[in-house]
Amino acid sequence: MKKRISALLPLSLVGGLTHAAPVLEEVVVTAQLREQSLQDVPVSVSAIGGEKMMEAGLAKIEDLQAYVPNFTMSESGIGTDIYIRGIGSGENQGFEQSVGMYVDGIYFGRAQLARAPFLDLSRVEVLRGPQNILLGKNSIAGAINIKTADPTEDFEGNVQVTYEPDQNERIVDLVVSGPISDRWSYRFAARKRELDGFMENLVLDRDEAQRDEETFRLKLGWDVTDNVTAMFKVEAGSFDVVGRNSEIITNYESNSDVFLFQGRTYGEIMDRTVFPDVGGLGGLVGLLPAPILNILQLQPNGSLVDIDSDEGVLNNKADRKRHSNGDFSYNDTYNFTANLDWYRDDHQFTSITGIMGYEYDEDCDCDFTGAPLFQVEFQEEYKQFSQEFRWISPAGETFEFIGGAYFQYSELDFFDSLYLPSDIIPQLVNAADLLEGGARGDLDPLAGATGFELLGVGDAGNALRGIRTPRNFYSESSIASTFLQTTWNMADTFRMTLGGRLTWENKEASRKLEFGLDDGSIQPIGEVDTAAAVSFAAERHDLKGEREELQFAPSINFQWDATDELMAYFTASKGFKSGGFDARSNSSPSADPTPINPNAPTGTNQQVLIGSFEFEEEEALSYELGFKSTLLDGAAELNVALFRTEFDNLQVSVFDGTLGFNVGNAASAISQGIELDGRMALTENLMLAGGLAFLDFEFQDHQFGTCIQDQVPDNPNGINCDYSGKTNQYVADYSGNLLLSYERPLWDFLMFRANVDAIFTDEYHPSPNMDNRIKQEAYITYNGRLAISSIEGDWELALLGKNLSDELIVVYGVDAPTAKTITGATTHHGLINNPRTFALQASYRW
Repeated sequence: MKKRISALLPLSLVGGLTHAAPVLEEVVVTAQLREQSLQDVPVSVSAIGGEKMMEAGLAKIEDLQAYVPNFTMSESGIGTDIYIRGIGSGENQGFEQSVGMYVDGIYFGRAQLARAPFLDLSRVEVLRGPQNILLGKNSIAGAINIKTADPTEDFEGNVQVTYEPDQNERIVDLVVSGPISDRWSYRFAARKRELDGFMENLVLDRDEAQRDEETFRLKLGWDVTDNVTAMFKVEAGSFDVVGRNSEIITNYESNSDVFLFQGRTYGEIMDRTVFPDVGGLGGLVGLLPAPILNILQLQPNGSLVDIDSDEGVLNNKADRKRHSNGDFSYNDTYNFTANLDWYRDDHQFTSITGIMGYEYDEDCDCDFTGAPLFQVEFQEEYKQFSQEFRWISPAGETFEFIGGAYFQYSELDFFDSLYLPSDIIPQLVNAADLLEGGARGDLDPLAGATGFELLGVGDAGNALRGIRTPRNFYSESSIASTFLQTTWNMADTFRMTLGGRLTWENKEASRKLEFGLDDGSIQPIGEVDTAAAVSFAAERHDLKGEREELQFAPSINFQWDATDELMAYFTASKGFKSGGFDARSNSSPSADPTPINPNAPTGTNQQVLIGSFEFEEEEALSYELGFKSTLLDGAAELNVALFRTEFDNLQVSVFDGTLGFNVGNAASAISQGIELDGRMALTENLMLAGGLAFLDFEFQDHQFGTCIQDQVPDNPNGINCDYSGKTNQYVADYSGNLLLSYERPLWDFLMFRANVDAIFTDEYHPSPNMDNRIKQEAYITYNGRLAISSIEGDWELALLGKNLSDELIVVYGVDAPTAKTITGATTHHGLINNPRTFALQASYRW
């Protein structure tokens, strides 16, 4: 019974009720590399048991945010956002993550790996605040420490099947574990998951995002001698996604009737049935303002552009219906880990060797509309080798030590390219070029002709027909670091811990962007360069760089056992996140003009584009004061942490005003607040647990923020806006959860279990530019589970409910690309959460 109840509580790993009295069991974590009681660890940490995650249907890291206050993870349009206490990394493949992820001691720092599904976990610990000493690399905002389940001494296994009918979700989990011989043991785990998705694609007439996931893992344990043990793990998996849960969520011009065109209103022009002689604007409904519509009328055939898209593109509100021409993401991952432990005189010496990597192939309908404006293809391959040596001295001595050395080598190969599947954007650029008097191209030699050439200009878009923008980014990194943490037990109730990590890192990178065609050929310098520079702020470039860093991250901590039931602590630490190279800027950081268009007068239409390539390291100075208490004779626990973190030289990804983002070190910020979590045994059968966080985040100096649509830039560069004094994306004034679990025998052969979880948050900005027009309102959602099992727990039938209140939540939002910059409309797209679902779950254990 104790084992079963523990799985219900997301704020404990093994904590439950004793059978005889309402007393909590001890929760054990490894946040500081030793096995310790959660109540003894001087860190704000939330822990979730692997069995709870399986039963509650927590399939990946994104699902954890409901149960961990001040933690947010969301897949965005072109990347993955992971934030703790308001700090995370922007959307750039050149970034390391500010929230480090560690799986069985191996650093998984790439954002794409956070999308991978969970499989047979022992526990997950989310540590808030800088974790640069023991966990190490780049964990300036916090860390996610994942431990997979180990082989068992006795033969056992389990199979679990989950079915959700609305999205046709099917999940099969299989685990088999046991001994091979006196010294060898094994554990094999596999997961297969398929679902059709909940977004209705009105253009392609299908449900999205469709997922097909499969993961396989084999772990072998070897008792080499009485003092030496080894653990080997090999894992391979894939997660393929077709479509995505994004849609157009606002459009501030789609219903405008403020002008007439040939006696017809804007709304009538949008409707082919009313105005069939003028081509429909289906895919661009709301994206074309009046001036562009009137210019488009000047085509030789006297009609407007006929996008010929499905009428579903008229839908521009958040309702889990999207219009898209299709997108996908195909991912493959692998990893191998070898862990060797040698015990001598109560000292533990550990070697951890890791080989891991992944590759993915994506196609993004990155205009996020049903109009075939433009697509972006992505390909990425990553390889990493790491080696750590660690020494842990015996606990309970006057001085305790944890020290070691770490080495890592990694390679990243990233490719992306924009391509235009139709002539829509070229025709829009022609129209804009006509309005601007030829500013986007050369002088038209057909002056005096009819149509677009009526004024002698307006053909710049012709140079963009069939364009591709192949960009290759390559980076390799070598890291060597050493760390030592010393705890001085000055008295029975007071101890001081000093720690530090010295890290050396060398990075080399290159980035090359060209303008090409569908057949792979590279276009010569000409009108394509000036048209792309004005329309997309993109220029050809070929960059190379190398950087070397040496960082020292110190930490000091004091702990005081005020009573047997109360421990207080104070920590001050300094953390770093390494610098690097921008993978996705569309131009070089130089102030040199773009190439001269040989078909235009000397110097005409040249642009000065200032992009980015290299960025510096980020720093954080953090303070945390907290206490951990046991109350009511062991029936309750309450933990509180007050924190303040000062960030300097923040790495930010800033919109360039068109389609790209530039990375720089342009900001300083302060994140501060209070976090509480606890649990209480109300009776022998009833458990209450919860967490609550209050967060205040403010940019102290950030003058290069992304302006919202329709905002006049206040930066002298004419592009950016001042964020100083503003909050950040994903920051809610408060957030938390409340969980109630109940377990009771029915007769002498059945067990009844029930739990309900309430997850709540204040309003927050899902968009990186914090546009109030798409601000997410405060909400409360509910999850629940009802289960009947045998008294021994060898079989169970359960009903799961998620988002029982059916809240529609914009988990990520941003400006629709090209909506404002090319067509002048104010439009946003967003990623939407799952609706209410009910699933059946059956499991069998042996």
